[in-house]
Amino acid sequence: MTVKGRVALVTGGSRGIGRAIVESLARAGAKVAFVYNSNAAAAEEVANVLNAEGHEVWAIQADVRSKPASEKVVADVVEKWGKLEILVNNAGIIRDGLLATMDAQQWQDVIDTNLTSVFNFCQSATRTMMSQRYGRIINMSSVAADVSNPGQANYAASKGGVEGFTRCIATELARRGVTANAVAPGFIETDMTVAVVNAAGEEIKKKIPVRRLGKPEDISNAVLFFAADESSYVTGQILKVDGGIL
Repeated sequence: MTVKGRVALVTGGSRGIGRAIVESLARAGAKVAFVYNSNAAAAEEVANVLNAEGHEVWAIQADVRSKPASEKVVADVVEKWGKLEILVNNAGIIRDGLLATMDAQQWQDVIDTNLTSVFNFCQSATRTMMSQRYGRIINMSSVAADVSNPGQANYAASKGGVEGFTRCIATELARRGVTANAVAPGFIETDMTVAVVNAAGEEIKKKIPVRRLGKPEDISNAVLFFAADESSYVTGQILKVDGGIL
């Protein structure tokens, strides 16, 4: 898959799936900027390791929920490298709670981080991509958009929104050489899902046809496909990377 020389921006890139995406894009030859929220030490480690390998990687602190912040990040990337060709909206959080007891802040935090941030960065980046007549947008969904899990009304709503949003912008941007697709992970071994996985134990694996949890690299490989030059005829798709659980 060809991304060599391309300029990429990844949100939520300091750990877990986001880190794997940053590493895959950088090692495939892209220049990669990534956004992190608060863990500067983790972000610096990612950037330092990859830069030491000879890649061009840049960590940027920003609140993805903020539209002005997304505008500044995109402008800074374009100013630094002259273009922006790949956008991966990976930032996300979980704030589980049953509907009867979920407070408004739990709802709003998840919607703002998981869904509004996708709007923010897509709108900020597509102006540049459309003028270039080239772009690859990859948004992170989840199998939670299709599977009903008690206590995840906010998370499921955010990921269902991501999928609908992705299909819609794919139709709007296609004529300008910009594709938009989404990756929907299943149960992946990350810091964010450790509590869910630990609570269910081996029962989760029994429900997955391939009989294992996914790794962050399973997701980053899918992202790399959508980000590549060779995927120009693929748009508006939601790729389930879930070991067959759906």
